[in-house]
Amino acid sequence: MKENFDFLMPSVNFFGKGVIEKIGDRAKMLNMKKPLVVTDTVLRSMENGPVAQTLASLDKAGVPYVIYDGVEPNPKIRNIQEGKQVYLDNDCDSIITVGGGSSHDCGKGIGIILTNGDDITKLAGIETLSNPLPPLMAVNTTAGTASELTRHCVITNEKTKLKFVVVSWRNVPLVSFNDPMLMLDVPANLTAATGMDTFVQAIEPYVSTNRNEITDGQCVEAIKLVEESLREAYANGHNVEARTKMVEAEMLGGMAFNNADLGYVHAMAHQLGGQYDAPHGVCCAMLLPIVEKYNIIACPERFAQLAEIMGENTEGLSVREAADLSIKAMRQMCDDVNIPRSIKSIGAKPEDFELMAENALKDGNAFSNPRKGTKEDIVKLFQETYDMPERD
Repeated sequence: MKENFDFLMPSVNFFGKGVIEKIGDRAKMLNMKKPLVVTDTVLRSMENGPVAQTLASLDKAGVPYVIYDGVEPNPKIRNIQEGKQVYLDNDCDSIITVGGGSSHDCGKGIGIILTNGDDITKLAGIETLSNPLPPLMAVNTTAGTASELTRHCVITNEKTKLKFVVVSWRNVPLVSFNDPMLMLDVPANLTAATGMDTFVQAIEPYVSTNRNEITDGQCVEAIKLVEESLREAYANGHNVEARTKMVEAEMLGGMAFNNADLGYVHAMAHQLGGQYDAPHGVCCAMLLPIVEKYNIIACPERFAQLAEIMGENTEGLSVREAADLSIKAMRQMCDDVNIPRSIKSIGAKPEDFELMAENALKDGNAFSNPRKGTKEDIVKLFQETYDMPERD
């Protein structure tokens, strides 16, 4: 199938009210003859929801399609295998994902095994793909993972309970659509989880060993936008300005970590998500203050800067004192949007920590963490997050 898709095209990211109406025209421009629309049953069932609006735009443009709506949270290998079969059975030639990170990762996974071999576990890692995916577009419905514009594909092996990452420029969708009007009815708990994922995805690249001045600027603006808008979006989902700012933050964070990469928060969160099928953003948020406190000694000046970016008053403080304030600000954000403090809340078990620590250090996100830890260090971080008392 390589000869059908072996081309490189820059990605285009549409953002703003009403951009969902462009889907059909863009599908025609990309010469999509019969795309597979990848989504979940909840979004598909919503009257005039994101899926319905996507299909309406395709209908208007005269683009036929087939739907696969079997996406699960933390998409599993079985999901991408089912989607591949629907693609082949219906002679599809392209993929359109509709949803949050789960839909986008599932769509990428389907594309990967269509062109790079059926065993995706062999492709875990960075730039392991030899062949391009089928043409891919992504319609985003949450301000969270930024998977609609990044090179990361995160899949869960349901047999081993291991969540792994396939990172490749070939995974980047050709076109993404971020329409904040699609997000007004996202529930508060999902707004918190996805919003905290955005927060983490702006913080980790800022202290990453692969950061640069361009990604720094993206991170700074994303963090400021989250500070300005996540609490408001959580409190009132129909606050269009807050929703719009969160989309901006999510896109900027995605662009940043696409180039600067992430760190131990994500590497460890993937283990929690795979082992306990827990929401990714919640896992990231619970780990964030603990892991970044551990990281401070590697780059205290960066954390002191983070404190200022997050609105803390650092006047008259030493670098280390200011750096500690960044952890305070992270914890406050988690508390304000009602994130649990302890991983007990997702069913974590200490007897699993050694294996999860070992796998976290193999995760593609671990290599750019500012502080290089051992398996014993990671076990202690899991344990510390486990032992955290909940708020009164």
